[in-house]
Amino acid sequence: MDLQLNGKTAVVTGASRGIGLATVRRLTAEGVRVVGAARKPTAELEAAGAVPVAVDLAAPEGAAELVERATAELGGIDLLVNNVGGGDAVDIGGFADIDDAHWREVFDLNLFAAVRVTRAALPFLTDGGGAIVNVSSIGARRPAGPPLAYHVAKAALTAFGKGLSEELGPQGVRVATVSPGPVRTDIWEAPDGFGGKLAAAVALEQSEFLNHVPARMGMVTGRITEPDEVAALITFLLSDVAGSITGSDHLIDGGIVKSV
Repeated sequence: MDLQLNGKTAVVTGASRGIGLATVRRLTAEGVRVVGAARKPTAELEAAGAVPVAVDLAAPEGAAELVERATAELGGIDLLVNNVGGGDAVDIGGFADIDDAHWREVFDLNLFAAVRVTRAALPFLTDGGGAIVNVSSIGARRPAGPPLAYHVAKAALTAFGKGLSEELGPQGVRVATVSPGPVRTDIWEAPDGFGGKLAAAVALEQSEFLNHVPARMGMVTGRITEPDEVAALITFLLSDVAGSITGSDHLIDGGIVKSV
């Protein structure tokens, strides 16, 4: 299928690994020129064909810096993937264990980074009609249990995408949300990540714990999702082939969410 992306320009945040890196690879394979933003760009990001930009998007000034550098490199921005996120790994306790500083940190990274980057990129996106994909989480729909601050921030991000789609649709800009369940990234696989901490909490080796995750979470596919699968969905939603899709939240969770 020709996704009609060849020659377009894109900014992908949180691009150094996981879903972000897989998205960069998908987009460059489609002929898109990509700027990949990360706190610490990796060799893998550069090898994927992106222009790496080192920037802290949790800082208020980071978004303007990123867009300035991206437009200098690309000459404009057609597509935006707000993928940067995190802060869930330290949030496995109860509500009383989460202080104000942690709430602010999680919201800065998971909500306000997307708000700021979108605001900075908006003049370029509306100039020629563009597309935005925000990467949320099934935690936005299933916020019970830890990591609470992360789930609440992602719920806000999902609402942000819905509201923004209404405002920007008449200007030719589409906005969609992708909400993954467990994905085979460092969040689940790194010893100091969310998965590692959960495994330690139930006194299991991490590899054994991950083997049980699909069944415990009701994934009818029987396996954890791969980053490239999420990237494929993001790439499709950015494409002109998906020209009538906007305002919607797309689950890619192996069937965890049972509601309709």
